Amino acid sequence: MTPPVLTVSALAKRFGATVALDHVDLSIGAGEIVALMGANGAGKSTLVKILSGVYRADAGTLSLAGRPFAPDSPQTAKRLGVATVHQSIADAVVPSLSIADNLLLDRLCDAASAWHTPPTARLRSAAPFAARVGLDVDLSAPLASLPLAAQQLVTLARALATRPALLILDEPTASLSAPEAERLFALLDTLRAEGVAILLVSHRLGDLRRLADRVTIVRDGRIVADLRPPVDFDAAVETMIGRPLRDAHERAAETRQSASEAHAAAPGFRAHRLQLTPRAVPFDLDVRRGEIVAIAGPVGGGKSRLARAIFGAERLAAGRMSLDGEPWQPRSPAQAIRAGVFLAGEDRWRTSLFADSVPFASIAGTISFPFLPRWFPRGTVRRAVEARAATDAIVRFGIRCTGPADRLTKLSGGNQQKVVLARWHAQPARLLLLDEPFQGVDAGARADIVDTLRAHARERATLVFVSDLEEAFEIADRVVHFDRGTIDPAALSESVHPVPS
Repeated sequence: MTPPVLTVSALAKRFGATVALDHVDLSIGAGEIVALMGANGAGKSTLVKILSGVYRADAGTLSLAGRPFAPDSPQTAKRLGVATVHQSIADAVVPSLSIADNLLLDRLCDAASAWHTPPTARLRSAAPFAARVGLDVDLSAPLASLPLAAQQLVTLARALATRPALLILDEPTASLSAPEAERLFALLDTLRAEGVAILLVSHRLGDLRRLADRVTIVRDGRIVADLRPPVDFDAAVETMIGRPLRDAHERAAETRQSASEAHAAAPGFRAHRLQLTPRAVPFDLDVRRGEIVAIAGPVGGGKSRLARAIFGAERLAAGRMSLDGEPWQPRSPAQAIRAGVFLAGEDRWRTSLFADSVPFASIAGTISFPFLPRWFPRGTVRRAVEARAATDAIVRFGIRCTGPADRLTKLSGGNQQKVVLARWHAQPARLLLLDEPFQGVDAGARADIVDTLRAHARERATLVFVSDLEEAFEIADRVVHFDRGTIDPAALSESVHPVPS
C-alpha cells in the first residue's frame, strides 16, 4: 500500500496556559478529501497553521509522502508540497498588483529577475492558472477591482499553481455564489481523481455532504471522532459541540410570535421604490420593529450594496426610505451610527477589525471604536469603561478568549465574527444590518448567535443579508429573495417555513 500523503502523529501546541492541540493524530491519503469539523476555538486553525508553516508544533511529528515534514515558513510548506487557501484572502494576495501578478506571486518572489519579465509574458504565464478555476477576467486589471468571490478564486488558482501534494481549504465557499461553488466542487473532484490529498475546513454541511470522503471532528484540541459515509451530520454537530443541538426553528418560534404581535404596528424601516442603479427594477421593503427579515440571494446580486446604501456608505439611484416613521437619508456611516443604524459588514477585516499595529486592535478597542464620541465626549478614552463593555460582550456572545485585552488576530475566525456582532450590541440599535453574519461560524456557535440576536431584537428592526438559504430560514421571521439589484416579488416569503431536507 502507498503511504498516506499526510501523517500527523501526537501533535501538540500550547499558547501560554491554553492547550490548542493535545496529541492529535491524522492521516490523509492520495485522492482523499477529509473534512475537519470543529467548534470555533477547537484547534482547527492551529492545526492548519502548523501544516502550512505559520506555527511550529511543540511536540509530535509530521510526514508528507513518507518523508519528515517540518516547515518553518509558509514558503517552505509550499515548496515541499502543501498549499493553503486561507479563509481571509488578505493572507494570500496583494490588492494593488494585477490579477496576473497575484497568480504568479510565489514564482515572482522566488526569483528577483522574474519581475523583469515583460508584462505580456506574465499574462501568458498566468492565463492557464486562471482558466483552471474558471476565472474569465482581464488579468492585467488590479486585483482590487474584482469582487470578493473572484478574489477567492484567485487565491485558489495561486495555490494550485504550486502543484501541491496536499491542498488545505479553509471555508472555501464562504464568498462564492451557488454556481461558483459548483464549479469549485467540480474542480475538487478533478483534483481528487488526480491524487491530490485535500483537507477541507468548512462549517457548511452542504459542502461536507457533497465532498467529504471522511469527516474528522476536533473538540478542545483533540480528535474525538473519525466518521465515514454515510455520516449523520446532526449527530456529528452534537459531537463537535459536546451537547445536544436544539432545532433552530423551534428556538426561533419561541420568540417569533410574541415579537410579531407586540410590534405589528411599529413602523421600523421602510423603503419605497428603491433603485440601487438606474437600470435596476424598483422595489419596496418593510421591516417592522421586533422583526428579523432575511435578504437572501446569490453573491454579486446586490445585497451588500443595499446594506451599504441603508447605512449611508453608498448612494441610491432613486427611492425613499424611512426609519420609525421619519425620513431616512443618511449622508455617511458616521451619521447612521449616531442615529442608531449599525452595519456588520461582509468582510470583517475590511470593515470592522484592526491590524495589531492599530491601538484599537483588542476586543475592548474593537467594540468601543464606533462609539468613542458618545462614550468619551471629552476625548479621553477610559480603559475601565472599555473593559466593562467588552467583558459583557464576551459573556453575552460566548467569545472564547483570555480577556478584553486579547488581540483579534489571536482569536479564531468564528470568535472574531462574534466580536464584530458583539460590537453592534454594545449600544441599542434602531436598525441592525448584518451582512453574512455567520461566515466562519460553526453550527453550535451559529445557534448561540441566533439566540442572542433574537433575545435583543424586540426594540429594533433587523435585516440579515445572506447567500446561504439554510442560514436565512434559521434566523428570519421572513425571507425575501434579492438578485440583480431588486426583490423578486414572486419569491417573497411572508413567514418562515422549515427548509426541506
